Amino acid sequence: GLGPSDASPDEGVVEDLPLIDEKAVEQLTEGLISHYLPDLQRSKSALQELTQNQVVLLETLEQEISKFKECNSILEIDALFSEAKHYHSKLVNIRNEMMMIHEKTSKLKVSGINI
Repeated sequence: GLGPSDASPDEGVVEDLPLIDEKAVEQLTEGLISHYLPDLQRSKSALQELTQNQVVLLETLEQEISKFKECNSILEIDALFSEAKHYHSKLVNIRNEMMMIHEKTSKLKVSGINI
């Protein structure tokens, strides 16, 4: 006869498994999905709205940053103009001093020639 080693290892396994009712599996799956799907869809739409709001916020922030950069540039230009005015007045003073020195030296030359 056949010994224990001659028996197939799968023998008897099929009989041990309960019969799977395909319809029951389908209904359980649908029930599970219908339970979680509405929440997931709400979460999905909320995330989409959040993402759109973030894009709008980022664009607004970029516009504000560019405005601040423009303001900063205007302040720098203003500072340059006031610095230019300062140096212009210095140049005018130097020119006036040089003209006075020139007049004095001219008078000295004239008085030196008359001597």
